[in-house]
Amino acid sequence: MVDRLRSAAEQLEAPTCPDCHIEMKWFRSELLADEPTPIIAHLFVCPHCKRAAQADTKFKGTPAPPAKLSAPRFAAHAA
Repeated sequence: MVDRLRSAAEQLEAPTCPDCHIEMKWFRSELLADEPTPIIAHLFVCPHCKRAAQADTKFKGTPAPPAKLSAPRFAAHAA
């Protein structure tokens, strides 16, 4: 998931403030939905007037192989 956030933030262009007409600064990104389609919200704030804006990134669902999971599951062995 961290890789998705990082790649989405790199490809995103900051919006322009409708009041000040300057480029807004990235504030944070958060996961809105993970199932069925991952959606990441990127929040921006104008450094001058503090107005907020949001841009969403949607991903195609791709299953991760077990080796790529953050906590791989090990098969239990019967004694």
